Amino acid sequence: MDTKFVFYCSPDMKNITVTLPEETARWVRVRAAENERSVSRWLAELLEGMRSGEDAYDVAMKSYLARQPRRLHWLDGRRPTRAELHDRAGLR
Repeated sequence: MDTKFVFYCSPDMKNITVTLPEETARWVRVRAAENERSVSRWLAELLEGMRSGEDAYDVAMKSYLARQPRRLHWLDGRRPTRAELHDRAGLR
């Protein structure tokens, strides 16, 4: 019996069934093998990475939206004209 690869499944992990087209299933098996993982472990790590990325995005977005707007300080106490805002003298 080969015990080289043992996948430990903690009590808080749940089994799910995923149905894939044969070509996709073959691709997943190859990718998992290239990463020296079982399909289950490889997919779990991939999905966990996606989840943590979304969590980080949500935290950043909430932080950004919680900011208070800053008051703009205009030169000479007046707003610039449209022409001043779009002046591209350096590009002519």
